[in-house]
Formats: sequence, structure tokens, C-alpha cells
Amino acid sequence: MYKLICVSNRHIFYDVFGKNASFESRIRDILSCGIDVILREKDLDEEEYYALLCRIGDSRVTAHTYADAARRFGCSAVHLPLGILRSGNVSDISSVGSSVHSAAEAQEAEALGADNITAGHVFATDCKKGLEPRGLRFISEVSAAVKIPVYAIGGISPENAPEPVAAGAAGVCVMSGFMRCISPRDYIDTFKGYKSTRRSI
Repeated sequence: MYKLICVSNRHIFYDVFGKNASFESRIRDILSCGIDVILREKDLDEEEYYALLCRIGDSRVTAHTYADAARRFGCSAVHLPLGILRSGNVSDISSVGSSVHSAAEAQEAEALGADNITAGHVFATDCKKGLEPRGLRFISEVSAAVKIPVYAIGGISPENAPEPVAAGAAGVCVMSGFMRCISPRDYIDTFKGYKSTRRSI
């Protein structure tokens, strides 16, 4: 069993469904399926991001980058780039995740108080065009270096999701699939062996 996590990208969603489609409804639909959502809309400034949280209206979402916006809205989880984790005090937030790209960074994030980490990119992905994927050995090294859960990210599909899990990951993060699918519930059902556990990331 492994954890399946959605990482958002409203630009991909709008490219597929058009600007009149409701990105906020898509996020609520995914949350209603028991899947955690990291709201990773990094091009928004903090006030724009807070406004998006308010439009979604569900504090179960994992805020990204903006810890203060997470506090204001009442999110119990936040995911921070390592550089922000280094400079911020987030001891008052129940669950703190961070993104890493090496075993050393994973150990640093753990020492800084991260409860979980995402590590990637594992497979080739359009989001990282031209960059060599780090592969399954990378996931094994990161997973062995820390005691906290490691979630693989980058090029994850229903077909290859079990591979990083077999390499040591506690679960996988998916962006494009969740943003492009017609039905989040039907898409989730294509992943074999995932578990839905509200709020453990």
C-alpha cells in the first residue's frame, strides 16, 4: 500500500478544460476522493494565493510556499521549498513537508523539522524538459537517508507508480494526470495499491 498525492497546476488544468472551467471545483473534487492536494501555484503572490485558498474553501488542502497564508486560512499542513524551510519558523503547523533533490538535502530537511519530503524528479516529465531524471536509485538513497516519509515526484503514472514505492518511497505525487483527467475518481481507480489516509503528509 502506498500514499497517492495530487500536486496542483492550474495552468495545465486550464489548457485542457479552458479558462471558464472551475479549477477550484477540481481541487475540491480531488479532496472529496480522500486524496491530499498540495496546492502548488508558485507564480501567485501571497495575497493572490490566499484568495485562491478562500475560493477553494477547504482547509484540508496542503498550502505551498506561503506559511502565513496557510495560518490565516487555517490549513494544518504546508509544503515548503527547502530554502524557505531553512529561514522559516513553522513549528506551530501540524504537518510540514519539503522538496529535496539529494539525500543530503533530505537529511537537512528532516533536521529542520520536516515531517515528510517529496523527492524528484524520478522519471522524465514535461515539467522538467531537458533535465535528466534522477531515477529509482535516487529514491532508494533518499529513503534510506531519513526516517520520515519520502514521496516520489516527477513523471509518475498509474503504470510506474509501484516502482518508486518498491525502491523505498512511502508514496507518489502526481500533477498532470490529476489536472488532465475527466474524472478524478475514475483516474484514482487506475492506481493499484494506493491508500487514502486523510492528513498524514
